[in-house]
Amino acid sequence: MSIEIRPFQPFDLPGMYRVCLRTGDSGGDATALYHDPDLLGHVFAGPYPAADPGLTFVAADAFGVLGYVVATADSAAYEKWREHHWYAPLRLRHPEAMADDPGDGSRDWQLVAQLHRKPLAEGDPLYESHPAHLHIDILPRGQGAGLGRRLMSALLEALRARGVRGLHLGVGGGNPGARAFYLALGFTEARRHDWGSVIVLDLRDGAARRSST
Repeated sequence: MSIEIRPFQPFDLPGMYRVCLRTGDSGGDATALYHDPDLLGHVFAGPYPAADPGLTFVAADAFGVLGYVVATADSAAYEKWREHHWYAPLRLRHPEAMADDPGDGSRDWQLVAQLHRKPLAEGDPLYESHPAHLHIDILPRGQGAGLGRRLMSALLEALRARGVRGLHLGVGGGNPGARAFYLALGFTEARRHDWGSVIVLDLRDGAARRSST
């Protein structure tokens, strides 16, 4: 069965939300962890094609979307846009009172707390050298088929066409496979945290460019 990599279309959004949920537990299915099945998608998928058109790509087969990559070329501008145009209306649906842990093992409250967290007064210094960031998710049925590399190649080409200097993303410590994937593409570790690490890619580096093709 052929799998197509193509730019995002609005009708892809429900499929992307399903992929986001089914990979939302360090790559595993997070369906049982959220009362609101759309909440993960609202935070990690939906705002990107709205805020920065042209930097979302999907992998689709005859059964629909089975993977995607979303990104922004300018993280600082994206966070300002998200605060006013995306998070503000979401807070009406998910008030801060819902940010308390109900003690039932669900994780909605953690994302609600993120929605209500005040943005930093100053941007992250990393945004100067590596302003772009991304999220990528692929269902198990699409893994091992080279889709991650194909999605990344499409994104990196689009970022370089815009003249973006560099790219960063966070990788959780519970997902060593993802970390290995990015390191193989030429990413290097910039910071280490209790939850994992931040890795970066210099998009002007010819060696890194060759490794992504």
